[in-house]
Amino acid sequence: MDRVTVERAALVALLRQPDLSWSDTTHEVQETGTALGVLARLVGRADTLFPDTRSVDSLIEAAAGDLLAWQAEGVAVRAFFDEDYPAQLRDIREMPPLLFARGSLRPDPRAIAVVGSREASDRGLEVAGSVATSLASRGVTVVSGLAKGIDTAAHEAALAAGGRTVAVIGTGIRRHYPAANQALQEHIAEVGLVISQFWPDAAPTRQSFPMRNAVMSGYAAATVVVEAGERSGARIQARLALQHGRPVVLTGQVMRHEWARSFADRPGVHVARGTVELMEAVDAILDRVPTAPELEGFPEFASL
Repeated sequence: MDRVTVERAALVALLRQPDLSWSDTTHEVQETGTALGVLARLVGRADTLFPDTRSVDSLIEAAAGDLLAWQAEGVAVRAFFDEDYPAQLRDIREMPPLLFARGSLRPDPRAIAVVGSREASDRGLEVAGSVATSLASRGVTVVSGLAKGIDTAAHEAALAAGGRTVAVIGTGIRRHYPAANQALQEHIAEVGLVISQFWPDAAPTRQSFPMRNAVMSGYAAATVVVEAGERSGARIQARLALQHGRPVVLTGQVMRHEWARSFADRPGVHVARGTVELMEAVDAILDRVPTAPELEGFPEFASL
């Protein structure tokens, strides 16, 4: 195996250890510049009450086998130190150490997230579709979470307009949730991109969807919230987007809720009272976005 493959396999092996925090492990790999070195330090110790009989080589071999199996079924796996890992995710606190992807993984600096309630109104669905169509016609990538309601409307409108759409999902990439969107997920994988930060067979959990919202916020240059109640994941994403330094655009629909009104005067928040105002706000945001990512990777991995 070449060094890049070994390092990626070492990271997979580390993240499979049940007693390790993913965030702490990622930080340590960043600090040392080598996943293999961290793995070698943590496993195979004989100076404990219960000696660790595992070997680094066996763990690397097993992880490399997983990587080959995922690749064989069309799933790309990217570690945070890989050159083609989405650069915009490297500046968020919730950066996933691994991404599982199906489709075209390429730079997406001009990407806008369109999110909202699963139980969307007819007007909300109309607004989501109109916004996604306008974005796609401008060559802007439409990002959403593949949930029913607003997410589905945004993905479908972007596809219908011949645009690029990215689905950031809250389950493993082998799963389809909701089941009704299986065909949509497969279509996006063929012509756009589906990404997940979870192990390929991971089931949905209450925690996985807020985690997905964090990655969706980080991936996109801005988030448009079409409709979202007090307990909506889109509300969580709006908060996370501001923490990430990403602008948020709120529609008149969402301003009916107290949480949205409390956000309205915050720096980085734009309130749009119609589709025209909304697209003007998005265009102004995109004017400040570079055409290619300007975020640096991790120099310590540059020689991999």
